[in-house]
Amino acid sequence: MVVALLAILKAGGAYVPFDPEYPTDRLAYMVEDSRVALLLTQRPEALLAAPASVSMLDLTQPALYIGDAAGTTPNPERTPHPAHLAYVIYTSGSTGRPKGVGISHGALAHYLDGVLAQLALPRGLRMAMVSTPAADLGHTVLFGALASGAALHLPERRCVFDAAAFARYMAEHRIDVLKIVPSHLRALLDGAAAAGTAPADVLPAHTLVLGGEATDSALRARIHEARPACRLVNHYGPTETTVGVLVHVAGTAPQPGTGLPLGQPLAGTVAHVLDGALAPLPDGVAGELYLGGPALARGYLGRAALTADRFVPDPFSAHGGRFYRTGDRVRRQADGVFEYLGRIDDQVKIRGFRVEPGEVAAQLAALPGVRQAAVVADATPTGMQLAGYAVPEDGRRTDPAELRRALAAVLPGNMVPATIVWLDALPLTANGKLDRRALPKADAPVAVAAEPPQGDLETRLAAIWQDLLGVP
Repeated sequence: MVVALLAILKAGGAYVPFDPEYPTDRLAYMVEDSRVALLLTQRPEALLAAPASVSMLDLTQPALYIGDAAGTTPNPERTPHPAHLAYVIYTSGSTGRPKGVGISHGALAHYLDGVLAQLALPRGLRMAMVSTPAADLGHTVLFGALASGAALHLPERRCVFDAAAFARYMAEHRIDVLKIVPSHLRALLDGAAAAGTAPADVLPAHTLVLGGEATDSALRARIHEARPACRLVNHYGPTETTVGVLVHVAGTAPQPGTGLPLGQPLAGTVAHVLDGALAPLPDGVAGELYLGGPALARGYLGRAALTADRFVPDPFSAHGGRFYRTGDRVRRQADGVFEYLGRIDDQVKIRGFRVEPGEVAAQLAALPGVRQAAVVADATPTGMQLAGYAVPEDGRRTDPAELRRALAAVLPGNMVPATIVWLDALPLTANGKLDRRALPKADAPVAVAAEPPQGDLETRLAAIWQDLLGVP
């Protein structure tokens, strides 16, 4: 994989990573949408749906590497321009179809300069990549190792989701630096404990970089307790801003009761908290995060309208700069550190009230006996309603009605999920994030015993409320 990526870049091409574990229809769409001319693969059967116009090279065939000495160029003399396309990463789209984000050579180089300077890693370390190459989360390690002289380790997929196997790999190869999604790490820590393996064995010796999701105080405390000498770093950034643009180096000193903030911008990155009219908001006031600078993507492949909607002119630039609208709700602290508050586009209205599902999930996860939680909003014939999903702390599952009653004690009624479902574990994507589509469909809410209406007026009023709220 690494040889193929470097060969494509050096030959002046742009690469598009396809995960062979993706469904065939999704792969076929991505191949067609990206208009690739050449496919390099070790699993040709995974891409049988490729159009006949696309050439395919099977990397398992030795003849590919032997070649004809007279017809090969071992060191092509092509120097890509910084504005040339380096790669396209496909991310989920609101329309249900993935969209390709185009990143230039200049953006990738700018990112690597900034993140390596911020991490300030000693020479000679060993770095492990555990996320799918079809996403850019692992680029911090992939290109970070190659660009800094560190050793790059690529454990197999079945290893990185098996806590015991991963712990053996980390110990055997003495991994110093690891970047991982918090929910993936939490699953490995839980799996290590269940297998009788020390939680410290799944953690790196020097630096742990977390990204892709918010890191709560409980996970932060577990990390510090398991490996106190491990330096903890939070790294934030959408694919549209080239891997990550905000970094917070928490160091090794534990801070009980606090999660990890997003951090401060890398060199050259511009970050603003703006309101709906693109006016700057003062420190401490929540708003949408807008990002600018040399690391911005070129846009969405073949989607000019979507690009124009998400990449907007920088109103503070006199030189035609751009901002990317992240859709993330943040606030900047007085010291310049940005704090994550949730997604703007996750906000829903329930019974006329605005609700942030992330806030409800945090309250659900804080209840006794709950180790992890997720809350999503579902559309019903009578409007939006919340569905909660909980993972038990020690295997014991209390009545979901008890959880709802506990939430009702700390949240307004409109923020209490209509249903709560116990799960053995939250479903994760190949990149370790919550797979919302894999969550089971929640059942209809159970009727709660109540005093029946008395008289004609109360009966009619009760019927109206039943119809409006969609409950018995």
